[in-house]
Amino acid sequence: MANPWAGEVALDLNGRRQVMKLTLGALAELETTLGADSLVALVERFEARTFSARDVSALILAGLRGGGWQGTAEELAQAEIGGGPMKAAQAAAMLLARAFSLPDESA
Repeated sequence: MANPWAGEVALDLNGRRQVMKLTLGALAELETTLGADSLVALVERFEARTFSARDVSALILAGLRGGGWQGTAEELAQAEIGGGPMKAAQAAAMLLARAFSLPDESA
């Protein structure tokens, strides 16, 4: 079970529940992957809903790695995400939100 107070988000990957988390190392990997000097532009794209599939994939991969998943980007690209692309985008946005804020009481 994912703990929102720890910044965790659950995602079904190939029929198995995975816990994702944007650790400091995962955030650094994300910056490198996206070629960004900061994550502010990425957060702004999600807030404006102008993010790309590449953004979502990079966030999901970083979150999975932060949660301990040992897979590769290629394995993620071939994986089945429960709920499809929309669920992946929602989970990616939630990862960003939980990494930089406390969850509200209803989470």
